[in-house]
Amino acid sequence: MRKSRAETAETRERIVAVAAEAFRADGIHATGVADVMAAAGLSHGGFYRHFESKDQLVAEACEAGLSGIVGTLAAAAQGQAGEDAFKAVVDAYLSTDHRDAPGRGCPIAGMGSELARADDATREVAARGIDELVDLLVSPRERAGEGEDAQADRSRALLAFSAMVGGLTLSRIVADPEASASLLNTIKQQLETI
Repeated sequence: MRKSRAETAETRERIVAVAAEAFRADGIHATGVADVMAAAGLSHGGFYRHFESKDQLVAEACEAGLSGIVGTLAAAAQGQAGEDAFKAVVDAYLSTDHRDAPGRGCPIAGMGSELARADDATREVAARGIDELVDLLVSPRERAGEGEDAQADRSRALLAFSAMVGGLTLSRIVADPEASASLLNTIKQQLETI
């Protein structure tokens, strides 16, 4: 029996969601198509009915993951302005909850080194996501009229985001939970001064 278009679309979405979590948690290269399909409750053979290649799945999974983290951070800043919104985004990103849930976290921190070597389509998706995440750090300041000028504010936001990704990544490497949390708090404090 053939599946309806709606069922096919739902299946594809499930595969992308499972892949997005698996790639962020375990890495792109360590996660095979068979692993993703099994976790989605499907057979490996059905993969090519939905995707032309693993690269296509990686790009779509990256996009889904980025959409999720952008939404989470935007929600953290909602109803706040200026430095309060900036701080809310930084605090949400550099939290121990985010550190401890890489499968649901930021794809840039979870897959960054692999994304740098991905195909052009995936890198384009990642670059758009980076821009959106940096915009979350710029926009609150501009809305409150606190930005010196657009270029300086964007540079500051790019520096902050780079520190956030690096800090989150390092906090996941550090095995001691207290030292890891201290690292996150140090970066938060430093970002308040930029």
